[in-house]
Amino acid sequence: MKKILVLFICCCFNLTAVAQDFAKVDAAVKNYPASFATPDKFAERVNADFKNDEEKARAIFTWIATNVKYDLAAYGVNEKPVAYSFKTEDEKRAKQKEFRDELALKTLRSKKGVCQGYSTLFLTIAEKCGLEAAFISGTSKSHPMHIGKAPGASDHAWNAVKIGNEWKLLDTTWGAGVVTGARPAFQFKFNDAYFFAEPDVFFLNHFPDDKRWLLTAKTEKDFENLPLFYGNYLSEGYEFVSPVTGTISNPAVQVADFKIKNLKPGDKVHYVFSNEKVFKEAVLQQTGTIAEFKVPLPLRANGTLTVYINQKSVAAYRIER
Repeated sequence: MKKILVLFICCCFNLTAVAQDFAKVDAAVKNYPASFATPDKFAERVNADFKNDEEKARAIFTWIATNVKYDLAAYGVNEKPVAYSFKTEDEKRAKQKEFRDELALKTLRSKKGVCQGYSTLFLTIAEKCGLEAAFISGTSKSHPMHIGKAPGASDHAWNAVKIGNEWKLLDTTWGAGVVTGARPAFQFKFNDAYFFAEPDVFFLNHFPDDKRWLLTAKTEKDFENLPLFYGNYLSEGYEFVSPVTGTISNPAVQVADFKIKNLKPGDKVHYVFSNEKVFKEAVLQQTGTIAEFKVPLPLRANGTLTVYINQKSVAAYRIER
């Protein structure tokens, strides 16, 4: 069968209602120029069109996510750290701002970058639009190998913006698209599930270096135990009720019981073990709003168990037999 395995991009809740709320903003941004000469020009356009802080943040997010291409050539490239000297804290902040402004301008003009460029550009434009925003670095859960691993290596960056008295989280990099194919290639695929996602949802793939930016009571252990949830899981509004942990390691367990909320009529669920590479259709039983299915776990099963809905990867679990 044809399958689509979508990989996250990293440096290294009613989602439909959200989309409807910002339909007018997104429509306006579609008429924006494909490029801006400077961050000031970009900010001037946003300020001219929108007065509401929430709409300004959305306009910036949408333009960046639909116009800036992920730079695969730059991903994983070892670059020399930026070095500069300073004598005072004010001088240090000035140097940092200079570096940030240069990166934002480079990302805007080249229309490509990695997560640091996406997040720096959002921060720069947001501040020029009068918004209070933050650049956040941290650990992503973006690959099956991350299942069962505690946050540690900082490999990703995203943003927060203050709306009223509340901080909202967003990720323009993952909102822009995905990397697919045997020969990895970036594909634009706007995913606004990463715009103002609830903290507990955003947490599924993001753990900040500074835990104040969790905006939830979740812990490192909670993050370690999570399955891997792909972008389609968020964008379609699915909710896996069970299994609740990302690793199935008990050899006495012969069958894994899956329960999913928010499946739509006609949705097809398949699963595959990475060591078998055979796609099997799940037999669904609907109980109220929850669809249930069972996955037999033969003793030879190991590696990754990936669940697909309508041929798109939504979640992955690690099997240890």
